[in-house]
Amino acid sequence: MGPGSELYLEVSVELTSHPAQWLNIPREVLSFAFFGLKLPSVPIKVSMIQSPAGPQGFLSALLQPVFGSDSFQYLKAGRYSPTVLLQDIMLAAFPTQLAERRELHQAEMAELSNLTKNIPIFVCTMAFPGIPCPLHVFEPRYRLMIRRCQESGTRRFGMCIYENGKSFADYGCMLEIRQVEVLADGRSLVDTIGRQRFRVLSRGHRDGYHTADIEYLEDKKVSGEELQELQCLHESTYRLAQRFCEHGDLTSRHILMQHGPLPEKEEDIQASADGPTWCWWLISILPLDPSYQLSLFSCTSLRARLSQLQHILTALLQQPPPRHLLPEHSPRGRV
Repeated sequence: MGPGSELYLEVSVELTSHPAQWLNIPREVLSFAFFGLKLPSVPIKVSMIQSPAGPQGFLSALLQPVFGSDSFQYLKAGRYSPTVLLQDIMLAAFPTQLAERRELHQAEMAELSNLTKNIPIFVCTMAFPGIPCPLHVFEPRYRLMIRRCQESGTRRFGMCIYENGKSFADYGCMLEIRQVEVLADGRSLVDTIGRQRFRVLSRGHRDGYHTADIEYLEDKKVSGEELQELQCLHESTYRLAQRFCEHGDLTSRHILMQHGPLPEKEEDIQASADGPTWCWWLISILPLDPSYQLSLFSCTSLRARLSQLQHILTALLQQPPPRHLLPEHSPRGRV
Protein backbone atom coordinates (compact mmCIF):
# COMPACT_ATOMS: atom_id res chain seq x y z
CA MET A 1 0.00 0.00 0.00
CA GLY A 2 1.50 3.35 -1.09
CA PRO A 3 1.65 6.60 0.86
CA GLY A 4 -1.45 7.91 -0.87
CA SER A 5 -3.46 4.85 0.09
CA GLU A 6 -2.33 5.06 3.72
CA LEU A 7 -3.35 8.71 3.95
CA TYR A 8 -6.67 7.95 2.31
CA LEU A 9 -7.51 5.19 4.77
CA GLU A 10 -6.22 7.13 7.79
CA VAL A 11 -8.29 10.19 6.95
CA SER A 12 -11.32 8.02 6.20
CA VAL A 13 -11.12 6.41 9.62
CA GLU A 14 -10.91 9.85 11.22
CA LEU A 15 -14.07 10.85 9.35
CA THR A 16 -16.12 7.87 10.41
CA SER A 17 -14.88 7.71 13.98
CA HIS A 18 -14.48 11.36 14.97
CA PRO A 19 -16.12 13.70 12.43
CA ALA A 20 -15.33 16.82 14.49
CA GLN A 21 -11.57 16.22 14.16
CA TRP A 22 -11.85 17.01 10.44
CA LEU A 23 -11.93 20.68 11.31
CA ASN A 24 -8.36 20.42 12.70
CA ILE A 25 -6.81 18.52 9.75
CA PRO A 26 -4.03 20.59 8.12
CA ARG A 27 -4.88 21.93 4.68
CA GLU A 28 -1.81 20.30 3.08
CA VAL A 29 -2.95 16.72 3.83
CA LEU A 30 -6.28 17.20 2.10
CA SER A 31 -6.70 16.36 -1.56
CA PHE A 32 -9.47 17.74 -3.77
CA ALA A 33 -9.49 14.41 -5.63
CA PHE A 34 -10.34 12.61 -2.38
CA PHE A 35 -13.79 14.16 -2.40
CA GLY A 36 -14.70 12.48 -5.68
CA LEU A 37 -14.29 15.56 -7.85
CA LYS A 38 -11.32 14.47 -9.94
CA LEU A 39 -11.52 10.70 -10.10
CA PRO A 40 -11.30 9.31 -13.67
CA SER A 41 -14.55 7.99 -15.15
CA VAL A 42 -16.55 9.43 -12.23
CA PRO A 43 -19.12 12.17 -12.98
CA ILE A 44 -18.33 15.58 -11.53
CA LYS A 45 -20.22 16.31 -8.32
CA VAL A 46 -20.58 19.59 -6.47
CA SER A 47 -21.87 18.21 -3.17
CA MET A 48 -21.20 15.21 -0.99
CA ILE A 49 -24.22 13.06 -0.14
CA GLN A 50 -25.19 11.60 3.21
CA SER A 51 -25.70 7.85 3.42
CA PRO A 52 -28.85 6.46 5.11
CA ALA A 53 -26.66 5.09 7.92
CA GLY A 54 -25.51 8.59 8.90
CA PRO A 55 -21.89 9.73 9.41
CA GLN A 56 -20.85 6.44 11.00
CA GLY A 57 -21.91 4.56 7.86
CA PHE A 58 -20.42 6.97 5.35
CA LEU A 59 -17.22 4.99 4.66
CA SER A 60 -19.05 1.70 4.14
CA ALA A 61 -21.54 3.43 1.86
CA LEU A 62 -18.67 4.80 -0.25
CA LEU A 63 -16.89 1.47 -0.46
CA GLN A 64 -19.97 -0.59 -1.33
CA PRO A 65 -20.59 -1.28 -5.03
CA VAL A 66 -23.47 0.78 -6.40
CA PHE A 67 -25.30 -2.45 -7.17
CA GLY A 68 -25.11 -3.69 -3.59
CA SER A 69 -28.49 -4.28 -2.01
CA ASP A 70 -28.63 -1.36 0.44
CA SER A 71 -26.70 1.20 -1.59
CA PHE A 72 -28.45 0.25 -4.79
CA GLN A 73 -31.92 0.86 -3.38
CA TYR A 74 -30.75 4.18 -1.95
CA LEU A 75 -29.14 5.35 -5.19
CA LYS A 76 -32.09 4.11 -7.22
CA ALA A 77 -34.47 6.34 -5.27
CA GLY A 78 -32.47 9.40 -6.34
CA ARG A 79 -33.20 11.35 -3.14
CA TYR A 80 -29.96 12.46 -1.51
CA SER A 81 -29.26 14.74 1.44
CA PRO A 82 -26.04 16.79 1.52
CA THR A 83 -23.37 15.92 4.09
CA VAL A 84 -23.02 19.35 5.71
CA LEU A 85 -19.65 18.67 7.34
CA LEU A 86 -18.01 17.58 4.09
CA GLN A 87 -19.52 20.50 2.22
CA ASP A 88 -18.14 22.91 4.84
CA ILE A 89 -14.70 21.30 4.58
CA MET A 90 -14.73 21.53 0.80
CA LEU A 91 -15.86 25.16 0.90
CA ALA A 92 -13.15 26.08 3.40
CA ALA A 93 -10.30 24.09 1.84
CA PHE A 94 -11.10 24.28 -1.88
CA PRO A 95 -13.25 27.37 -2.52
CA THR A 96 -11.80 28.09 -5.97
CA GLN A 97 -12.02 24.52 -7.28
CA LEU A 98 -15.52 24.09 -5.89
CA ALA A 99 -16.71 27.32 -7.55
CA GLU A 100 -15.18 26.21 -10.86
CA ARG A 101 -16.93 22.83 -10.69
CA ARG A 102 -20.24 24.46 -9.83
CA GLU A 103 -19.95 26.83 -12.79
CA LEU A 104 -19.05 23.93 -15.08
CA HIS A 105 -22.02 21.91 -13.84
CA GLN A 106 -24.41 24.84 -14.27
CA ALA A 107 -23.12 25.47 -17.80
CA GLU A 108 -23.58 21.80 -18.64
CA MET A 109 -27.15 21.78 -17.35
CA ALA A 110 -27.96 25.02 -19.22
CA GLU A 111 -26.63 23.54 -22.44
CA LEU A 112 -28.67 20.38 -21.99
CA SER A 113 -31.77 22.49 -21.34
CA ASN A 114 -31.53 24.02 -24.82
CA LEU A 115 -33.76 21.81 -26.94
CA THR A 116 -32.38 22.95 -30.31
CA LYS A 117 -28.61 23.16 -29.74
CA ASN A 118 -26.37 20.17 -29.01
CA ILE A 119 -29.28 17.94 -28.09
CA PRO A 120 -28.27 14.36 -27.20
CA ILE A 121 -29.07 11.84 -29.94
CA PHE A 122 -29.94 8.20 -29.28
CA VAL A 123 -29.25 6.18 -32.46
CA CYS A 124 -31.55 3.18 -32.39
CA THR A 125 -35.09 2.93 -33.74
CA MET A 126 -37.87 4.90 -35.41
CA ALA A 127 -39.93 6.96 -32.98
CA PHE A 128 -43.10 8.91 -33.71
CA PRO A 129 -45.01 11.86 -32.16
CA GLY A 130 -47.46 10.77 -29.48
CA ILE A 131 -46.37 7.11 -29.63
CA PRO A 132 -44.70 5.31 -26.67
CA CYS A 133 -41.12 4.15 -27.29
CA PRO A 134 -39.84 1.77 -24.57
CA LEU A 135 -36.05 1.44 -24.40
CA HIS A 136 -33.68 -1.05 -22.83
CA VAL A 137 -30.49 0.91 -22.16
CA PHE A 138 -27.25 -0.82 -21.23
CA GLU A 139 -24.45 0.99 -23.09
CA PRO A 140 -22.52 3.26 -20.66
CA ARG A 141 -22.64 6.23 -23.05
CA TYR A 142 -26.44 6.11 -23.25
CA ARG A 143 -26.80 5.51 -19.52
CA LEU A 144 -24.81 8.72 -19.01
CA MET A 145 -26.97 10.50 -21.57
CA ILE A 146 -30.23 9.46 -19.86
CA ARG A 147 -28.90 10.57 -16.46
CA ARG A 148 -27.92 13.97 -17.83
CA CYS A 149 -31.34 14.44 -19.44
CA GLN A 150 -32.95 13.81 -16.07
CA GLU A 151 -30.57 16.11 -14.19
CA SER A 152 -31.09 18.96 -16.65
CA GLY A 153 -34.84 18.86 -16.03
CA THR A 154 -35.75 18.61 -19.73
CA ARG A 155 -36.11 14.82 -19.63
CA ARG A 156 -35.84 14.91 -23.42
CA PHE A 157 -33.46 13.65 -26.09
CA GLY A 158 -33.56 12.97 -29.81
CA MET A 159 -34.10 9.56 -31.38
CA CYS A 160 -32.76 8.81 -34.87
CA ILE A 161 -32.18 5.67 -36.88
CA TYR A 162 -28.85 4.77 -38.41
CA GLU A 163 -28.47 5.70 -42.07
CA ASN A 164 -25.81 4.34 -44.42
CA GLY A 165 -22.98 6.78 -44.99
CA LYS A 166 -23.99 8.87 -41.96
CA SER A 167 -23.77 8.50 -38.22
CA PHE A 168 -27.56 8.85 -38.08
CA ALA A 169 -30.49 9.98 -40.24
CA ASP A 170 -31.30 13.59 -41.11
CA TYR A 171 -34.67 13.39 -39.34
CA GLY A 172 -35.67 12.24 -35.88
CA CYS A 173 -38.17 12.53 -33.06
CA MET A 174 -37.77 14.22 -29.69
CA LEU A 175 -38.54 11.74 -26.91
CA GLU A 176 -39.71 12.63 -23.41
CA ILE A 177 -38.70 10.40 -20.51
CA ARG A 178 -41.75 9.38 -18.49
CA GLN A 179 -40.18 6.83 -16.16
CA VAL A 180 -36.82 5.15 -15.62
CA GLU A 181 -36.40 1.80 -13.87
CA VAL A 182 -32.77 1.22 -12.92
CA LEU A 183 -31.85 -2.46 -12.69
CA ALA A 184 -29.38 -3.89 -10.20
CA ASP A 185 -26.60 -4.26 -12.78
CA GLY A 186 -26.87 -0.65 -13.98
CA ARG A 187 -29.07 -1.22 -17.01
CA SER A 188 -32.24 0.82 -17.35
CA LEU A 189 -35.74 0.28 -18.68
CA VAL A 190 -36.74 3.71 -19.94
CA ASP A 191 -40.36 4.55 -20.73
CA THR A 192 -40.48 7.38 -23.27
CA ILE A 193 -43.05 8.93 -25.57
CA GLY A 194 -42.54 10.74 -28.86
CA ARG A 195 -43.00 14.51 -29.01
CA GLN A 196 -41.91 16.76 -31.92
CA ARG A 197 -40.30 15.81 -35.22
CA PHE A 198 -37.06 17.53 -36.13
CA ARG A 199 -34.52 17.91 -38.91
CA VAL A 200 -30.80 17.67 -38.18
CA LEU A 201 -28.84 20.80 -39.06
CA SER A 202 -25.40 19.74 -37.80
CA ARG A 203 -23.84 16.81 -35.98
CA GLY A 204 -21.47 16.55 -33.03
CA HIS A 205 -20.22 14.28 -30.22
CA ARG A 206 -20.14 14.44 -26.47
CA ASP A 207 -18.65 11.85 -24.12
CA GLY A 208 -19.23 8.99 -26.55
CA TYR A 209 -22.74 9.75 -27.76
CA HIS A 210 -23.96 11.84 -30.70
CA THR A 211 -25.39 15.35 -30.49
CA ALA A 212 -27.08 17.60 -33.03
CA ASP A 213 -28.35 21.08 -33.69
CA ILE A 214 -31.91 20.75 -34.94
CA GLU A 215 -34.98 22.58 -36.17
CA TYR A 216 -38.51 21.32 -35.56
CA LEU A 217 -40.81 20.27 -38.39
CA GLU A 218 -44.36 21.53 -38.77
CA ASP A 219 -47.07 20.43 -41.19
CA LYS A 220 -48.19 23.04 -43.68
CA LYS A 221 -51.58 24.51 -42.76
CA VAL A 222 -54.39 24.71 -45.31
CA SER A 223 -57.72 26.52 -45.26
CA GLY A 224 -60.98 26.96 -47.14
CA GLU A 225 -61.71 24.40 -49.84
CA GLU A 226 -58.34 22.71 -49.36
CA LEU A 227 -59.14 22.10 -45.71
CA GLN A 228 -62.54 20.58 -46.56
CA GLU A 229 -60.90 18.21 -49.04
CA LEU A 230 -58.25 17.31 -46.47
CA GLN A 231 -60.92 16.52 -43.88
CA CYS A 232 -62.70 14.22 -46.35
CA LEU A 233 -59.41 12.43 -47.07
CA HIS A 234 -58.79 12.16 -43.33
CA GLU A 235 -62.22 10.58 -42.72
CA SER A 236 -61.89 8.04 -45.55
CA THR A 237 -58.35 7.04 -44.53
CA TYR A 238 -59.40 6.59 -40.90
CA ARG A 239 -62.23 4.29 -41.99
CA LEU A 240 -59.72 2.19 -43.94
CA ALA A 241 -57.51 2.03 -40.84
CA GLN A 242 -60.48 0.80 -38.79
CA ARG A 243 -61.20 -1.89 -41.39
CA PHE A 244 -57.57 -2.98 -41.34
CA CYS A 245 -57.50 -3.25 -37.52
CA GLU A 246 -60.80 -5.15 -37.47
CA HIS A 247 -59.84 -7.42 -40.36
CA GLY A 248 -59.22 -10.37 -38.05
CA ASP A 249 -56.27 -11.85 -39.95
CA LEU A 250 -53.01 -12.86 -38.30
CA THR A 251 -51.33 -9.51 -38.92
CA SER A 252 -54.19 -7.53 -37.39
CA ARG A 253 -54.32 -9.78 -34.33
CA HIS A 254 -50.56 -9.39 -33.78
CA ILE A 255 -50.90 -5.61 -34.02
CA LEU A 256 -53.75 -5.39 -31.51
CA MET A 257 -51.96 -7.67 -29.03
CA GLN A 258 -48.67 -5.80 -29.24
CA HIS A 259 -49.76 -2.18 -29.75
CA GLY A 260 -53.34 -1.94 -28.52
CA PRO A 261 -56.33 -0.48 -30.40
CA LEU A 262 -56.31 2.24 -33.04
CA PRO A 263 -56.28 5.68 -31.33
CA GLU A 264 -59.33 7.90 -31.63
CA LYS A 265 -59.29 10.40 -34.47
CA GLU A 266 -58.83 14.07 -33.65
CA GLU A 267 -61.58 16.57 -34.44
CA ASP A 268 -59.12 19.32 -35.38
CA ILE A 269 -56.69 17.65 -37.77
CA GLN A 270 -54.38 20.69 -37.83
CA ALA A 271 -54.24 21.29 -34.07
CA SER A 272 -50.83 19.62 -33.76
CA ALA A 273 -47.75 20.62 -35.72
CA ASP A 274 -47.26 16.92 -36.45
CA GLY A 275 -50.82 16.09 -37.49
CA PRO A 276 -53.16 13.41 -36.08
CA THR A 277 -51.57 10.92 -33.66
CA TRP A 278 -53.44 7.95 -35.12
CA CYS A 279 -51.51 8.41 -38.40
CA TRP A 280 -48.21 7.98 -36.57
CA TRP A 281 -49.55 4.98 -34.69
CA LEU A 282 -50.49 3.39 -38.01
CA ILE A 283 -47.12 4.17 -39.60
CA SER A 284 -45.35 2.67 -36.58
CA ILE A 285 -47.23 -0.66 -36.69
CA LEU A 286 -47.55 -1.27 -40.43
CA PRO A 287 -45.01 -3.68 -42.01
CA LEU A 288 -43.02 -0.91 -43.68
CA ASP A 289 -39.31 -0.58 -44.38
CA PRO A 290 -37.66 1.96 -42.03
CA SER A 291 -36.48 4.04 -45.00
CA TYR A 292 -40.08 4.33 -46.20
CA GLN A 293 -41.23 5.16 -42.69
CA LEU A 294 -38.60 7.90 -42.61
CA SER A 295 -39.87 9.39 -45.89
CA LEU A 296 -43.39 9.58 -44.43
CA PHE A 297 -41.97 10.95 -41.19
CA SER A 298 -40.10 13.80 -42.88
CA CYS A 299 -43.07 14.82 -45.05
CA THR A 300 -44.69 18.08 -43.92
CA SER A 301 -47.86 17.60 -45.99
CA LEU A 302 -50.67 15.86 -44.13
CA ARG A 303 -52.45 15.33 -47.46
CA ALA A 304 -49.45 13.46 -48.88
CA ARG A 305 -49.13 11.24 -45.77
CA LEU A 306 -52.83 10.39 -45.78
CA SER A 307 -52.74 9.57 -49.50
CA GLN A 308 -49.79 7.22 -48.99
CA LEU A 309 -51.50 5.56 -46.02
CA GLN A 310 -54.67 5.12 -48.02
CA HIS A 311 -52.72 3.43 -50.82
CA ILE A 312 -50.94 1.10 -48.37
CA LEU A 313 -54.11 0.15 -46.48
CA THR A 314 -56.01 -0.55 -49.69
CA ALA A 315 -53.25 -2.89 -50.86
CA LEU A 316 -53.06 -4.68 -47.49
CA LEU A 317 -56.82 -5.17 -47.32
CA GLN A 318 -56.92 -6.65 -50.81
CA GLN A 319 -54.03 -9.06 -50.34
CA PRO A 320 -52.59 -10.56 -47.11
CA PRO A 321 -48.95 -9.65 -46.57
CA PRO A 322 -46.22 -12.32 -46.94
CA ARG A 323 -45.17 -14.18 -43.80
CA HIS A 324 -41.82 -12.37 -43.60
CA LEU A 325 -43.65 -9.02 -43.20
CA LEU A 326 -45.51 -10.07 -40.07
CA PRO A 327 -44.67 -8.01 -36.94
CA GLU A 328 -41.85 -9.36 -34.80
CA HIS A 329 -42.19 -10.23 -31.13
CA SER A 330 -38.81 -8.79 -30.14
CA PRO A 331 -38.93 -5.65 -27.93
CA ARG A 332 -38.18 -2.30 -29.54
CA GLY A 333 -35.34 -0.09 -28.49
CA ARG A 334 -32.76 -2.65 -27.37
CA VAL A 335 -29.47 -0.80 -27.24
